[in-house]
Amino acid sequence: MLPLCVVNNYGQFNHLILRALRDLDIEAKLIPNTTPVEQVREGYMGIILGGGPDIARAGLSSQYLHLDRPVLGICLGLHVIAEEFGGKVHSGQKGGYGAVTITITDHQGILEGYPETMQVWASHADEVISLPPEFKRLATSSICGNEAIAHPEKQIFGIQWHPEVSHTFEGYRIFENFYKMCQT
Repeated sequence: MLPLCVVNNYGQFNHLILRALRDLDIEAKLIPNTTPVEQVREGYMGIILGGGPDIARAGLSSQYLHLDRPVLGICLGLHVIAEEFGGKVHSGQKGGYGAVTITITDHQGILEGYPETMQVWASHADEVISLPPEFKRLATSSICGNEAIAHPEKQIFGIQWHPEVSHTFEGYRIFENFYKMCQT
């Protein structure tokens, strides 16, 4: 069985994503965001777009969205997804990392098994201000209207928060749910 890949977009938590997956016995590899598209298509069953400081440094990340593989975008990864499919990303009201209470509006797929509200750890220096066509909102908060989005048919999911950090409630569940989707 092929592993997952974690695309390194120069974020400070990308190694924690890899560690969280390994702690769940999910085989994964951290790859540069300059890895050739064909190598990603042939070598991985699912793609996690990690966070990073600037969408201009996201390398080939947007091209990885068109490989017919499940994709999970985390923070900057969410922004790459939104922009690639016609949504809009803009500076958020709140910068820096901190606790946010989110409300889940759709529990299917990536957010299966979570309560209606929960506390997560997120940065809102940038955020999705309008959904791409054919995407739906999965979660919201008082400071961000699009905390999580999805295109279920394409199995593309994006979240604003960081499930790989201990401050996020049961962040491991995001990775387990994503891994299950990759196996089907």
